[in-house]
Amino acid sequence: MNQPELLRIENLEIRFQRKDGAAATVVRGFNLSLFPGETLALVGESGCGKTTVALAVPRLIAAPGQITAGRILFAGENLLQASEQRLRQIRWREIALIFQDPAAALNPLRRVGSQVAEVQRLHLGLGRKAARQRTLALFEAARLPEVERCYAAYPHELSSGMRQRALIAMAMACRPRLIIADEPTTALDVATRDEVLACLLRLQQELGVSLLFISHDLALVAGFCDRVAIMHAGGIVECGETRRVLRAPQHVQTRQLLAAAQRFAPQGWESSPAVRDGKAIWTEKMDWKETNTGI
Repeated sequence: MNQPELLRIENLEIRFQRKDGAAATVVRGFNLSLFPGETLALVGESGCGKTTVALAVPRLIAAPGQITAGRILFAGENLLQASEQRLRQIRWREIALIFQDPAAALNPLRRVGSQVAEVQRLHLGLGRKAARQRTLALFEAARLPEVERCYAAYPHELSSGMRQRALIAMAMACRPRLIIADEPTTALDVATRDEVLACLLRLQQELGVSLLFISHDLALVAGFCDRVAIMHAGGIVECGETRRVLRAPQHVQTRQLLAAAQRFAPQGWESSPAVRDGKAIWTEKMDWKETNTGI
């Protein structure tokens, strides 16, 4: 692409200190770029370091984890050199996260609406009434039913899909430039997954934000991501335009993920002939690029 990168990660290394004093390097030599308005999938098996990278971007790695090398450039600014005050300005306003488990991400003792409103009060300076009204509008945009009831509900009173929609609304609340979605549909059934994913993609398109979508499922991301990066053992082993990577995988890890997608693809999915030799991917009949604006 000819435009400057919004996010550039260079030679990132992250270590965790063990109880015995030894250090385990979980991310090493990690390099990745993301452009404005782009949807990039970061795909890899469980335990390869995807979530660790997601937390590292806005500097949310907690002890015993430590970023020991590299640079994280956001709009040209090295976040590893940013002060805590500057990071507080960037989080939510510039970079927002959507976590895998909405039940864990939301405070169980507080009403859902007040949590979304608080983000806007803290980061946009809105008053209580304005934040409430804007939260209700966000809930409507996320297609939550009975928005007043959802606003007043506690997390356990909403379904998993509704909780995830509320998290999407929270992530979009400050109109960030980058959203990092860490396996946001993994805990959902297939029907709810499709609804939540379409909601996320529709709002992303309307706001024009960049999306880093983290997943272990190549079949899921094949239909809507511009590029895909394959992660293995703490680093990127292959990255490129989605169609190219899926039709002509260069790394053995990519081929293994493709083979797994082929074995477990649900009935009703279409595949190209190349799937049978492990060089393509199952493609859902639904075209996300067309449907994400109409759900």
